[in-house]
Amino acid sequence: MADGPSSSSGDSSNDSGGLWRGLRALLFGDEHGETLRERLEEVIRDYEKTGELPQKGDLTPIERQMLRNLLHFGERDAGDIGVPRADIVAVEESISFTELVAFFAEAEHSRIPVYREKLDHIVGMIHIRDVFAILATGASPPVTLTDLIRQPLYVPQSMGALDLLAQMRLKRTHMAIVFDEYSGTEGLITIEDLVEEIVGEIEDEHDEAPVRLLVPLEGGLWEADARAELEDVGETIDEQLAQVEEDVDTLGGLAFVLAGHVPQPGECLEHDSGWTLEILDADPKRVTRLRLHPPQPDAEAE
Repeated sequence: MADGPSSSSGDSSNDSGGLWRGLRALLFGDEHGETLRERLEEVIRDYEKTGELPQKGDLTPIERQMLRNLLHFGERDAGDIGVPRADIVAVEESISFTELVAFFAEAEHSRIPVYREKLDHIVGMIHIRDVFAILATGASPPVTLTDLIRQPLYVPQSMGALDLLAQMRLKRTHMAIVFDEYSGTEGLITIEDLVEEIVGEIEDEHDEAPVRLLVPLEGGLWEADARAELEDVGETIDEQLAQVEEDVDTLGGLAFVLAGHVPQPGECLEHDSGWTLEILDADPKRVTRLRLHPPQPDAEAE
């Protein structure tokens, strides 16, 4: 008799616990379930810790890095990839064909977005192949660019990288214009940008040598490109510089927040951490280069 109630109670408890775990997994996901992605990453980490030389047919270091990139490719979205708005090279649809040819020669791009009045109103893109066809055949230059304009893909910044790649393949389109939540132009993505997320940077004979975004100077100073990510600045220089409440990701954005306007060359902006951001180069729309001055020692403390 004593065993009966005890056994029944235990079964009830197990059933209740199992039911609760099932409901929790349904509502919140199984927190303890290891994903295939996590298992693959763990295998790669464990293998590299051994320090063993790869055997014939084994994954090389380059292949392992590409596999890592691929594992996290699906976690990225359109807002994380490609060319940010500030670096988009585009033309106004009212320019002449002669001006367009000169622009292509200077920009050294195969595709150029076309906007109407402002960059937030991109009406399409022009492929250099269509321009070259007119030049090569000696045909009369078009009066307007209308017949040369093709349609790129227009996507929200929240679209996942995998979905974007699938859409670009389906539409046979090599350029996507990324919009923010206010339908403004956020950035631009090409097929090459997506491929580089997996295989790394692809340089060609026209690419300039990569520019170092953060350059250490004597006396603890740093010269920085305004495009430097605050996350990288925090890891390389001082983590306090990356602690910003506003929604900014780059040093240029931080300078704008600190100044309350687009700062101009010569302005010095004080950060709460004690660092000073000196503006070295800027135009009316954005900052391009800065110099970071480290916090000065507290004279009273000395």
